[in-house]
Amino acid sequence: MNSFMELAKERYSMRSFSEQVVEKEKLDQILEAGRIAPTARNGQPQRIKIITSQEDIAKMDECTRSRFGSTTILLVCYDKTVSWQRQYDDALSGQVDASIITTHMMLMATELGLGTCWVMHFDPAKTIELFELPENIVPVAYLPMGYPSETAAPTDRHNDRFPIENFLF
Repeated sequence: MNSFMELAKERYSMRSFSEQVVEKEKLDQILEAGRIAPTARNGQPQRIKIITSQEDIAKMDECTRSRFGSTTILLVCYDKTVSWQRQYDDALSGQVDASIITTHMMLMATELGLGTCWVMHFDPAKTIELFELPENIVPVAYLPMGYPSETAAPTDRHNDRFPIENFLF
C-alpha cells in the first residue's frame, strides 16, 4: 500500500474465506493495531476473544450465520465497568471504542493481505450465554478474518458512494 486512502479503498467485507490459517505473527499485529487504537479518556475497555477452536467456532455458528468459512474470528467486546461515561446523559463510550478498535484491526488485516467482515448480525444474548461472558462484558461485533477464497470479491455495491455533500450540513 502506498497510502491510507488506497488501503481504505482496497478493504471490503470479505464473505468467502479460504482454509489457509492466519499466522500467529499476523494475528499478533492485528491485535496490536486494536490495542493501540484510541479510546475515550484512554480507558481501553476493549476485550477481545480469539475464536479458533472447533468448539468455539461451533458456538459462534449458533449465534450467527455470518462466519463465511473463516477459522479465525475475533469477538470484540467492551467492559462496561471501565468504559468512560458521558456526564450529560450517562452514555457509555464502549460501543464507540470497540468500533474504533475493530476498524483499526480491519485495516491492519487488509495491509497484511487478509480480509475481514464486520458482523453485527448476531444474537448477543446467545453469545453471552455460550461464551459465558461476565455481565460487565458487552459483545459488539464478530470479526471473521483470513485469506480470500478463489471466489472472494467485493459486492457490486462496494464502490457506490454518495457525494460528499450528502454528509455535510
